[in-house]
Amino acid sequence: QVQLVESGGGLVQAGGSLRLSCAASGFTFSRYAMGWFRQAPGKEREFVATTSWSGRSTTYYAYYADSATGRFTIYRDNAENTVYLQMNSLKPEDTAVYYCAAGPLAGRESHDYDYWGQGTQVTVSS
Repeated sequence: QVQLVESGGGLVQAGGSLRLSCAASGFTFSRYAMGWFRQAPGKEREFVATTSWSGRSTTYYAYYADSATGRFTIYRDNAENTVYLQMNSLKPEDTAVYYCAAGPLAGRESHDYDYWGQGTQVTVSS
């Protein structure tokens, strides 16, 4: 059974930081690209960040949405089957449910991914 379980969300003030985690099981984690997306109420799901495949415990490449560049970092630990999203300098507009996903490509669109978690809420107060 494939599972992606996000954790680490919560309430923070603007300018603060959070680290999201996504624990994966039920598939060969090291063979998949991993991504993070987010969705705010009344908005479409949008791309945040993705990692390329790596045979090591860290990724060789990472790609970010313009809104995340310079503030967010995606990385993975293949030994723990976990992908992380470190979020710094958070803004109220970052408030959303954050989802991790697994797929064959380090893509920027939802259809690039095969498996999805159920999300974790991030709320940034002003």
